[in-house]
Amino acid sequence: MRQEFDEEFEQFVRRWSPALLRVAFLLTSDRGEAEDLLQTALLKTSRHWSRLADRDAAYAYVRRILVTTHTSWRRRRRVHEVLLDQLPEHQAGQPREVEAGRALRALEELPPRMRAVVVLRCYEGLTEAETAEALGCSVGSVKSQASRGLARVRVLLDQSHADTAIPEGAR
Repeated sequence: MRQEFDEEFEQFVRRWSPALLRVAFLLTSDRGEAEDLLQTALLKTSRHWSRLADRDAAYAYVRRILVTTHTSWRRRRRVHEVLLDQLPEHQAGQPREVEAGRALRALEELPPRMRAVVVLRCYEGLTEAETAEALGCSVGSVKSQASRGLARVRVLLDQSHADTAIPEGAR
């Protein structure tokens, strides 16, 4: 019985870890923290794997653990700063990475709950009802959080784009 549990859980981890890591990264904006978050979520899942009746819903179960664990971590860590001894060099010719970086910075500005709603709705493609179920809140709350979150991201992206635009005289 134990060998069957180990193999089944191992198959789940191998199949879904890349997708779950992307969700964790969008929640945390940090590769190392995302890996820690995923590892914690998988550990919590492994403890209850034998009691998980619907194995087809395991991905949603782990995703919910990711969101709730991230929220509890954010409550404990109010200040998050990264100190660098020198500024990173920006490479020219990579506009997609620049846009992705702007979008990620805009996501970082959102409160944890709003960020989770935006990630689950826009990246994961969940419906409002599925997002509400995953977060344990009402559909109305998901609608308002998504609306406000996307509006805030748009404003932040517009500000970011305006800050990096080339002035007319500099061309």
